[in-house]
Formats: sequence, structure tokens, C-alpha cells
Amino acid sequence: MAAAARHSTLDIMLSATADCNAIFKGLQSIFQEQEMTETIHNWGDLGYLATYVNKNGSFANLRIYPHGLVLVDVQSYNDMKRGEETQQFLNKVEERMKELFNKDIKRVKRLPAIVRGDAIDRYWPTADGRLVEYDIDEVVYDEDSAYQNIKILHSKQFGNILILSGDVNLAESDLAYTQAIMGSGKEDYTDKEVLILGGGDGGILYEIVKLKPKMVTMKECYNTIEHNKYNKMIARFLTVIKNIDQMVIDGCRKYMRKTCGDVLDNLNGDCYQVLIEDCIPVLKRYAKEERMFDYVINDLTAVPISTSPEEDSTWEFLRMILDLSMKVLKPDGKYFTQGNCVNLTEALNLYEEQLSRLYCPVEFSKEVVCVPSYMELWVFYTVWKKRTDV
Repeated sequence: MAAAARHSTLDIMLSATADCNAIFKGLQSIFQEQEMTETIHNWGDLGYLATYVNKNGSFANLRIYPHGLVLVDVQSYNDMKRGEETQQFLNKVEERMKELFNKDIKRVKRLPAIVRGDAIDRYWPTADGRLVEYDIDEVVYDEDSAYQNIKILHSKQFGNILILSGDVNLAESDLAYTQAIMGSGKEDYTDKEVLILGGGDGGILYEIVKLKPKMVTMKECYNTIEHNKYNKMIARFLTVIKNIDQMVIDGCRKYMRKTCGDVLDNLNGDCYQVLIEDCIPVLKRYAKEERMFDYVINDLTAVPISTSPEEDSTWEFLRMILDLSMKVLKPDGKYFTQGNCVNLTEALNLYEEQLSRLYCPVEFSKEVVCVPSYMELWVFYTVWKKRTDV
């Protein structure tokens, strides 16, 4: 027997108030034909709720609201036969409603069935809380490291998708993301010193190496005692994300090659090196040594959804990264990072306020880009030190 459950729905909105008893009586025989055990709740002015339970483990709810909303929910095991039976059943309910109340029906809505508990999870929330169903057809990689769950799922549209602790990070289709966080083709990386924070999928490194930089240093971070107090980093939607680790690189090296090419085959190349270290002490060391970079690309995490920086240590971590990055950025250098979903205006405004609190004055610009697998518009920031000699 299939382990997953299929949840099917039918919504009917009437243009007039509903005669709850008439609707219930009109539909009752359809449910009884299914040999379902019936339980009725009559709440008077609040409408009707009828529940129906079948011996095969399926059940249905009929909810009738007095203002004219009629809802039918059916839950059953997820197999093809029961799925077809459910659709036929809902067809009968819809047809009967049209026979009885055709002139009063304002809208009929039937959503695709939601499959819950399946071996392949296809549902992921957007940053602003909308539910998206992906066309996932295969679990390519699923491992737990010491820091996070790492999944690579295959999508028919987007190719392989990297998902870290429930957060959609990057798909093979998402070159637009990589280009945006590199400056959207407006920068000349030739003979430049570049520092990448995060970027464990290898996409940024792969694209920059093509542009013949002098040296690219990529810091792959893991949680240390110093870093653990900041690990409440909220990424795209209400998820706790921990820093990328060696297992992310291992998974992407094998299953995200359209994104990373061959740059992760060796952690040291002619013009790049990948360091699996905590970025905080490394940045502090670079600042103390006065080592400077033409570009710093922060691909660690999105702008937090939390809008309470006084209460959320994520913002403290974010400001620390910003400050340290500015200390290792050349006077004419640029700092690139992702923001978040364009709809999260409050969080984005708060991030922009943080830029005014850094140890040195900065200016910034932002760009809105459509990242295919995110299914939402995404904001990217360019930050640079403000010239004080003008």
C-alpha cells in the first residue's frame, strides 16, 4: 500500500447566500453511493460540516458556509486507481451542484491534488510564503552532514536543484543568479583579486575563472565555537541554514556539473584556491594582514526575513561579515551579495539601513533579477566604499 496521501479539493462559490440544508440534501446521495459513514455537524448560522469515512481508508469533508462557499476535501492513499476514483467523485459533486444551483454558481475551482508524505518532496515555499510545487522526478542526492541536510533533486524544467536544510539554493538553470551576484557582466575580472564567501555549488567560481582573474580565493565555511552563536541564519523562508561544508562541494562536484564544471575537481587551480574554513577568523586575519581584494562576493545567505535586528543575532552576524568585508576591500573595490525576494520590502529596507551602520561610509545599488528555480524576483546588491576625498 502506498505510503503517501493525496489531498484533492473542490471549491464552489455561489453568488447568493447558501441554503445549507438544501445543498447538503442535494449532495448527500453522492457520498452515500461511496458507502461512506456519515457524521453531520449543524452549526446553524455558521453552516454545515459533513464528514464521510470509507472502509478503504479515504475520507471526505463537505463544508457549507452560509455566505455561499461550498468546500469539498477528499483524502486518500496516493495511487493511480484512487486518484481516478476521486476525480470521478468530484466530477459528480460538481455536476450535481450545477444541476441544482447553476444560476447561482459564481465560480468553480479545483486545484491540483497535493501529495503529502511522498518519497519525493515537490513542495517548497517561496521567500514571501507562497507554496510552489516543483516538477521533481528524482532524488539525486540526499545526505546529512554534521551541519545540515543536503539534497540535490532533479527537476524536469530546472535540472538538478541544490537544497540545503529545506532551502532552495541553486539549480542548473540559474545562471542568472550567478551572473547577478558577479555584477551582471559589467565588471572586468582580468588580473583581479577576488574573494568568494560561501558559493559551495561552485557556480560563481566556475564563471569567474573563465574571466582570467589573477587569483580567486573561495572560503567554504563551517560552524566553529565562535560562529555557532550566529547560526540562526534565516535564508529564503523560515529555515535555519548552517554554513556550507565539504559534503556540499562533494555533492555538487558529482551532480551539479552543469553549474560548477570541473573547478571543484581540485580545490587548488592555476588561479584559484578553495579553503574549507570558518570565514570569520579568516576575514579577521586578512584584515590584520591588510590583505585587500578587488571584489568580495558574499554568497553565504540571503538577507534575513526577521525584521528585528536588536533581537536577531543573524543581523549581528550579517553586519560583522559586512564590516570585515569592507576592511579587506580595496578603496575602489566592489562587494556583491544577494538580498532576498523583491516582495520582502521591510527586510530589504532594514538591510539597507544596516549599510549605514558600518565602520566606513558606503554607497550601494541594487538590481532585480528573475532566478528561474526560485519562481520569484530576487534582489542583488552592489556595495562600495564612499569616496571621502570629493
